[in-house]
Amino acid sequence: MASPDIEKLIKQVAKLPSLGTRSARRIVLQRIKKKETLLLPLIESMSEVAANIQTCEICGNFDTTSPCSVCASEKRDGTLLCVVQDVADLWAMERVSMFKGRYHVLGGVLSAMEGIGPEDLSVEPLLRRIDNEGVKEVILALPATIDGQITSHYLSSRLKDSAVKITTLAQGIPMGAELDYMDEGTIQLALDSRRAL
Repeated sequence: MASPDIEKLIKQVAKLPSLGTRSARRIVLQRIKKKETLLLPLIESMSEVAANIQTCEICGNFDTTSPCSVCASEKRDGTLLCVVQDVADLWAMERVSMFKGRYHVLGGVLSAMEGIGPEDLSVEPLLRRIDNEGVKEVILALPATIDGQITSHYLSSRLKDSAVKITTLAQGIPMGAELDYMDEGTIQLALDSRRAL
């Protein structure tokens, strides 16, 4: 039987996605056995992130600075804006290292079942960015789910009177899938095959 402190740690690790109590117990035990090389560096990294993480005031990305490194980069094409559901999707797109535009994190998708409306998402800041930053194309890289499609249609209807080109990811992303679970090749194919709405 583990001590109460260790049990508390196991319960915290078990809260991570895709982990249960048995997996959490194995992870904690492995870290404790190699305290100097696995546990202490993990604690240090988590403390640094907790102390320094910020939400980018422009796009909603997580970084140690605001604006984030993507928004601050002069090498990025400011006329190309990729709209994603969550920061995990932004990071998935960045893993491909092919997209050279900027991002906007909505913070979710519209969902009648969960009571999420446009006011709960970062829609108005998105519209202001499009008006103020000289955006020429908006790529809607939202999940291939019903809620993702509803959100894409809502955003395209809000932008229909603007001069901006609206595209969406196409081939490669299966129905019901989320970007964070896709491999780099699939994301690249979907990005290359985007189409107008």
